[in-house]
Amino acid sequence: MTLGPDLVARRFGYGLPLPAGAPVTASAMLQALDGPDRMRAAWPLPLMADHLPMLQATATLRKTQKDKARDDDRFKQALTELDHLVMLSLRSTLARALDAPDGFRERLVAFWANHFCTRAKDRLTVYLPALLIEEAIRPHLTGPFADMLIAATTHPAMVLYLDQNVSFGPDSPQGSRKRRGLNENLAREVMELHSLGVGAAYTQADVRQMAELLTGLTFDLTTGETFDPRRAEPGSETVLGQSYDGKGLQPIQAVLRDLAVRPETATHIATKLARHFVADDPPPDLVAALAQAWQHSDGQLGTVYHALLTHPSAALAPPAKVRWPLDYMVTGLRALGMTGADVIDMADGPFRRRIRRTLTGMGMPWLLPAGPNGFPDTGEDWINPPYLAARIAWAMRAPTDMGLRIADPMAVLERALGASASAELRTAVARAETRSEAVGLILASTEMNRR
Repeated sequence: MTLGPDLVARRFGYGLPLPAGAPVTASAMLQALDGPDRMRAAWPLPLMADHLPMLQATATLRKTQKDKARDDDRFKQALTELDHLVMLSLRSTLARALDAPDGFRERLVAFWANHFCTRAKDRLTVYLPALLIEEAIRPHLTGPFADMLIAATTHPAMVLYLDQNVSFGPDSPQGSRKRRGLNENLAREVMELHSLGVGAAYTQADVRQMAELLTGLTFDLTTGETFDPRRAEPGSETVLGQSYDGKGLQPIQAVLRDLAVRPETATHIATKLARHFVADDPPPDLVAALAQAWQHSDGQLGTVYHALLTHPSAALAPPAKVRWPLDYMVTGLRALGMTGADVIDMADGPFRRRIRRTLTGMGMPWLLPAGPNGFPDTGEDWINPPYLAARIAWAMRAPTDMGLRIADPMAVLERALGASASAELRTAVARAETRSEAVGLILASTEMNRR
């Protein structure tokens, strides 16, 4: 079963028109995934090594000056820089999605970023969720799932978000002396959300043992410390019948590698992948095929993607998925002819009003999921009165707001939708009173909102 350019663009990318050189077959898409990450190179972001010195200095300033720090010019400058980095991460995400020949890569990054979502708890850590995507997701996109699971679980953004930095082994030196105990948040979410799934065959005892195993894993804003043996629970722990013991991160990595290849994990994530790319109610045979590919390859993600792209459902399922707000915006900007450079160069004020605030109005505030289960992936969660109104309002304003001159709305329709444009939409566009209104109708159409 072949995919074809239109289907590749709609189901596995960010819509038409496809960028020059875009792969349009399953084999070419997988080959591109195995190649260099060109969009990361084209629109780079600072990494933790670049970010940590400033973060440490600012955290130390806050710690030593306490309430007085907020009036210190150095502290104010740091907060301004951090806000700039968050905006840069959104600009770069949009630019990569707009320009990427292999849109499937960017869609996969978005899927896994939502699977391992985090959000900052204070103003000094607002950039860390973007760093998790950059450091734990993108480099591990096609390798063993275990590598991504380890990288995401141990990343400072996840450690801080799920309160692992306040978890102490009850019998550890610091736990005994400071009378501090376990925090089970990270252990529970690793098992319930990131690997095995809700309802899998694990018990509260497994969660507690997992939490004890994770003790020692931490992140200190002032020192950059990521593991403290004084917090670690001594001795071995047993999770799902398997005993784990050792020093440092070794037993943590071992249990995560075992969780990554369990059949429950295969089924849980196969279901999520099928739901994200194909249908809200994913075909059981597709889920089974993805889970089988997972188990046969010990969670090699490239093998799972091959099963996804070559399954008949990938080509035959109707385009009924509702685009996420970020996907929808990228598709709309692409239809308007905008490029990554246009987004990067947009002035700060208009970018915040027309992009960031609009995403919030559509229900997808940047790097701010409501909880650790991430943003929803079914249409009923996105097509409700306030979110739909925000989409329509943006669609009708975008041609003017983006400062674009539209010569021929029908040319926009053909470029953005092609054969998928309905006769009713074509008639409405042809009868629109202004070019801006005509293009707004295209952007607000059902065909643009669904994939």
